[in-house]
Amino acid sequence: MACLINSGRKIPCKDTLGGLVAAYFINYIEEAFTVVNGEATALNVGVTEAFKYELRNDGNILSESPVSDKNTGTTVNTQTLNLVLPKLDKETSLQVSLLAKGRPVIVVQGRDGSYKVAGLSEGMDLTGSDINSGGAHSDFSGYNLTFTSMEGENAPFLDEATITALLAIVSATNIEA
Repeated sequence: MACLINSGRKIPCKDTLGGLVAAYFINYIEEAFTVVNGEATALNVGVTEAFKYELRNDGNILSESPVSDKNTGTTVNTQTLNLVLPKLDKETSLQVSLLAKGRPVIVVQGRDGSYKVAGLSEGMDLTGSDINSGGAHSDFSGYNLTFTSMEGENAPFLDEATITALLAIVSATNIEA
């Protein structure tokens, strides 16, 4: 049976960092990446542009929640991406509106140097947002965005060649908030 576990896991070294440093938005395209054994090994030639959002603060999180149902024989992985974008500006507000209307595929870069792609099969939906001006002088003013998708598998890691291909198509168009 193909779904039998085939490996154990030892306690890892304490050499990792949590959090995200960047999110790359790709307008939805079917099969944006080729995935083999849980790893994205190629970028679809139809993907010609990605938009990088730099992230510096805590609170930028990709979480995955795989759940199996013995009654239906299904497994669904809910992928949730929370992004914190400080500072309000009209250009970012426009982009957030476009993200809400679209369903981007989103690649995240972790502080540990890894890259994972979320929303691979149907894109990610902006399912929650809080655009906030803050109340006190030192309060957060900016965008808290939550994207979700339901996938059959975990978000695949990108291999080195696919990371290189992704970085080669990052748009030079940026908002300087």
